[in-house]
Amino acid sequence: MAETIHLRGEGGHIFTMDLPLPEGIGERYERGLLVRVDSDGTPTQPGPAPEAPAPVPVTEPVAGGQNRPALNAPKAEWVACVVARGLLSAEDAENYTKADLIDMVS
Repeated sequence: MAETIHLRGEGGHIFTMDLPLPEGIGERYERGLLVRVDSDGTPTQPGPAPEAPAPVPVTEPVAGGQNRPALNAPKAEWVACVVARGLLSAEDAENYTKADLIDMVS
């Protein structure tokens, strides 16, 4: 079932609309020409503020000036990191999963 909202139009009338709003009405709402209100016409109280996005993890420098790749980096970057640290040969590192390589570097 669609969520129903109330909008005050440009002429002051209250309209009941289902979400998602039709394209033309949505554009007028985004430009501020229509205002979301309660069914009695009073301004809608804003909901709780959205949580701030999680901070982006910063790679930490390690001995030798090498950085570890981002967690979402391709496996090849993790293989290169493990090899650069001298933990495994390239051939051996390829046999491990990405999760295993991340654990080795962490």
